[in-house]
Amino acid sequence: MKLLVTGGAGFIGSNFIRYILRAHADWAVVNLDKLTYAGNPENLAEVESDPRYAFVKGDICDSQTARAAAEGCDAIVNFAAESHVDRSISDPSGFLRTDIFGVHVLLEIVRDTGLQRMIQISTDEVYGAIEEGAFKEDDRLRPSNPYSASKAGGELLAHSYWRTYGTPVIVTRATNNIGPNQYPEKMLPLFITNALEDKPLPIYGDGLQMRDWMHVEDHCRALDLLLQRGQAGEIYNIGGSPVATNIEVARTVLRKLRKPESLIAYVKDRPGHDRRYAVDSSKLRALGWRPTYDLESALDATIEWYRHNEAWWRKIKSGEFLEYYRTHYGLQ
Repeated sequence: MKLLVTGGAGFIGSNFIRYILRAHADWAVVNLDKLTYAGNPENLAEVESDPRYAFVKGDICDSQTARAAAEGCDAIVNFAAESHVDRSISDPSGFLRTDIFGVHVLLEIVRDTGLQRMIQISTDEVYGAIEEGAFKEDDRLRPSNPYSASKAGGELLAHSYWRTYGTPVIVTRATNNIGPNQYPEKMLPLFITNALEDKPLPIYGDGLQMRDWMHVEDHCRALDLLLQRGQAGEIYNIGGSPVATNIEVARTVLRKLRKPESLIAYVKDRPGHDRRYAVDSSKLRALGWRPTYDLESALDATIEWYRHNEAWWRKIKSGEFLEYYRTHYGLQ
């Protein structure tokens, strides 16, 4: 099988490409990425010389470039997205373009060329918050911010192509991922790297927001399974550990790194901040998938990666990133 992976230089995309090339000796990957701030070619340094891997710099919104990249491919896995909630609140326009119009471009390619499958990577955030229990795939969507609304728009467009044209698309809604190569504006790598630098760990509001955490490798395994056994036109939740509060996660990171809790810094809550996310993954589990990491082991593996890859994240946490951090959180 030959895959077009869009947004493959980012966190989850790069982990997926490395996973696929390890798991399938006879598969090939074309990576289409426009290399925005979160797309880092260094994430794929270990596969650059692999003859099964090819990189194309380009935007999924550019139909001509995307069609050329998809030539000869059997399936598309679309990770390309604007994905940081805080950035979507300050400037939503780029999110609407990439997360909705970009999906349209890819769906048109699948529709016109007869590719076997497309997987549209979405998020559990499209559901909004849930006070107890867990969301199932047919629950109502209530996105709370421009990011989750743009992702909901993209997946609804994908579903319409399935219903109208029979375009073989699958939508996945995954919970929070952690693991190697995650851009350090995201909560876990920010907590880990700040703790390593003895800098404050910013906690929104009271820190009691609850999230379901999953190691990125478990996400990659789920997508691999869906490429082979998922049913077109369906939605699949992908969830990991039981939910934990943000403050619990921050304290766990500090404990594992032997840092004091005095590094925790409460900051003003962001607008539209959902209180609790949780998804029911029984539909995916029925296909044979199970997470191999619990929260403790996922945190251990992630912390160790950042401890041993200091050069990678220190290069990112300079210049523009530092200015964003100071402006957004009001911390030095």
